[in-house]
Amino acid sequence: MRAICLVGIGKIAVDQHIPAIASPDWMLAATVSRAGAVDGVPAYADFARMLAERPDIDTVSLCLPPVPRYDYAAAAIAAGRHVMLEKPPGATLAEVQALARMAQDAGVTLYTTWHSRMAKGVAPAKAWLADKIVTAAHITWKEDVRRWHPGQDWVFAPGGMGVFDPGSNALSIMTEILPQPVHLRHADLYFPANRDTPIAAELTWTGNVTGSFDWRQTGPQSWDIVVQTDNGTLALHDGGARLVIDGKDVESGADREYPALYDRMAELVKTAASEVDITPMIHVADALTLGKRHVVDAFDF
Repeated sequence: MRAICLVGIGKIAVDQHIPAIASPDWMLAATVSRAGAVDGVPAYADFARMLAERPDIDTVSLCLPPVPRYDYAAAAIAAGRHVMLEKPPGATLAEVQALARMAQDAGVTLYTTWHSRMAKGVAPAKAWLADKIVTAAHITWKEDVRRWHPGQDWVFAPGGMGVFDPGSNALSIMTEILPQPVHLRHADLYFPANRDTPIAAELTWTGNVTGSFDWRQTGPQSWDIVVQTDNGTLALHDGGARLVIDGKDVESGADREYPALYDRMAELVKTAASEVDITPMIHVADALTLGKRHVVDAFDF
């Protein structure tokens, strides 16, 4: 059992990371947060102090927003700790690549996690599509930002990525399951009049692949990917948890997205191997580069 420190005790850490860490591989030995804490676990407000006082903790899981994450990851790597990054792994492509070089030089693990790839329908979807020709695909990723990021203004600040924060989940699945890579050709981005990142996006890739992302949907949430092929139609619903092929549900086993991430991290740290994938982020960067800006109504929580 390895000692791990969880940094950033917010909604995602409480809902997903803390339950996932409760496994035979890991012991939550400390937390670092400005406000949050976990009962019975030593809590620090200062990351440097934790690193200095707790040499027994060899692994750090960072659940901070993307913008401050680089400095924390760099400090952890410099202190010889293995690092696990919540998605998206950074605010920019270059900083994630820099962290990968640092980890390699230091001989420690860097793991860029994409939890939606661990949804139970994703691996069998990838296997089914492997020998198919994709003729068209469409992503519908629409949810309520007030429900999932209540009062979290950082998601609309520069580096917060706006609707691409949840949209990167869809992109991580898309880049995992499609048998051939695609690249972006066009994007329409919808920015609230008072915000710096988009609240919605319409995207067109090569290969007749399209996507509709929106953070303004109330009621039932839509996390769907439909792929048409030369030999049938595949659909992933509920963020990849439900797989349907030619209209029939396919049983895909237990749903354990975040526990699977920590299982993988345990495997990686045994040999100080790294797993760094920025492919979903490339599509976000391309959208922000190519995207036509449309101004929509102001948004406030």
